[in-house]
Amino acid sequence: MAENSVNRRKFLYGTGAVGITGLAGCSGGDGGDGSDGSDGSDGSDGSDGSDGSDGSDGSDGGSEDLSLRVGTSAGGTQDVGLAVERAVSQESDTLSYSTIESPGYIGTIRRMANNQFNAGITDNNSLAKALDDRGAFEEQGVERIPQYGFYAFPYSIYVIARDGTGIETFDDLAGANVYPAEPGYSTRATTLDVWSQEPTADVYEEMNIQNMGVDSAPGAMEEGNIDACIAYGTPGVRYTGFVQEIASRIDVHYVEPTDALRESAESYPGAGFGTTSYDEWPIADTDIGTDEVFHWNLEVNYTFNPEANPDAVYELCRVVDEHNDTVNEGEEQFNDFESTADMLGSARENIPVHRGAVQYYKDNDAWDDSLTEGDSA
Repeated sequence: MAENSVNRRKFLYGTGAVGITGLAGCSGGDGGDGSDGSDGSDGSDGSDGSDGSDGSDGSDGGSEDLSLRVGTSAGGTQDVGLAVERAVSQESDTLSYSTIESPGYIGTIRRMANNQFNAGITDNNSLAKALDDRGAFEEQGVERIPQYGFYAFPYSIYVIARDGTGIETFDDLAGANVYPAEPGYSTRATTLDVWSQEPTADVYEEMNIQNMGVDSAPGAMEEGNIDACIAYGTPGVRYTGFVQEIASRIDVHYVEPTDALRESAESYPGAGFGTTSYDEWPIADTDIGTDEVFHWNLEVNYTFNPEANPDAVYELCRVVDEHNDTVNEGEEQFNDFESTADMLGSARENIPVHRGAVQYYKDNDAWDDSLTEGDSA
């Protein structure tokens, strides 16, 4: 379920579609919680607040009222969450939906485990690491993992290089100064996870990885201190702010993927992959010398605690499916589903699906029998 060629704003099986206004950070100046992991990949104190100081136990399992408190990172992810919240308020007479600010995708997983809210927006790579006690969860795991609900949107990632560096393909990044976004960003973590495995590990190990804030990256690239960087955003909608600024100030070009890079991206279980026509996804109207980009995708999902009311989860699935256009009018970054089955576009066999969502998919002949229904808590 991870690969498909992408047409504009049609996100199927782990890919997505473009535009040129900023993602998170473009207007706010922080450049990118576009990854929405900006403070989360190291746990980001996501374990704090375990006392449920916001006044909720987050369970909502036994209530007759249908309510979901949804942990949502800042920036682009919050824009999506607020658009869904508006759609629920307009299109549902039974579901109460509240957006609760949360610190990054990993922080959201930790806070859901601590019952601060019963739903949250997070990503497949962070979920996979939580399941396997890897990365930020290696030393401080969580006892409960959120269950999958539906695919929200992708952050699709590829590499651009400064003209004059001699960098043409991924192999040329060996020995180069490479900027994979700010430390802590989920787009950075996913990128390094892809690059550091076979068969691209040898190139990755020779890169000079640059660590700085996204606000400093355009200047550093303009001064020649960065040779190449990742470009990312939601295809068909927009790029993150610092990428747009780089393309507006500096002559850059597409770094061609090697067969090894394609293999790494396609084999990494925590990410999707795909291709997008560059005409559908230009960076600030800049010609980067390609007709198509190959990208790996940070897949962002709505997830739910096992004890979240199944009727509430079902109703949310109904709203975003039947009223997808209403959500898109509020925030076009949210996936444009062509069918109910597309809501499972980022589902993974190792991540259980919440029973409320399972029932919705079964009622609409969209359930995939290769997936697993989650336990009820």
